[in-house]
Amino acid sequence: MSLAVETPAGTTPKTMTWAGWALTGLFTLFMTFDIAIKLLDLQVVRDTLAALGYPPHLGRLIGVIELVCLALYLNPRTAVLGAVLFTAVMGGAIATHLRLDNPLFSHTLFGVYLGLFLWGGLWLRDARLRSLFPLRR
Repeated sequence: MSLAVETPAGTTPKTMTWAGWALTGLFTLFMTFDIAIKLLDLQVVRDTLAALGYPPHLGRLIGVIELVCLALYLNPRTAVLGAVLFTAVMGGAIATHLRLDNPLFSHTLFGVYLGLFLWGGLWLRDARLRSLFPLRR
């Protein structure tokens, strides 16, 4: 069975890989900041969790869950598992903002934006994923 993958017109696998790592890098930078403030148990995290209706002490636990997801995502052998688990975390954040009727584009859909970077980066740098989810003309 061949895993030959057709690349979109005007792109090369090398260009796609670099673009994928750029998206992955941006996602990783944001998540590293997010995880750090949760693990440091900053007051802003406690206040935000309380405003969202969650017990403030859960910040560190959420940070640990995100750290595990990020570690899985950055390991090429477990990247898809990490992406799936991160998608679940983002789905919970989206549901929270929907429940509170927060602004759509700035709050509720923020998890979708992160997901586009997460999955877009992985799709661009992994030919096997591109073969599972090809772009059609």
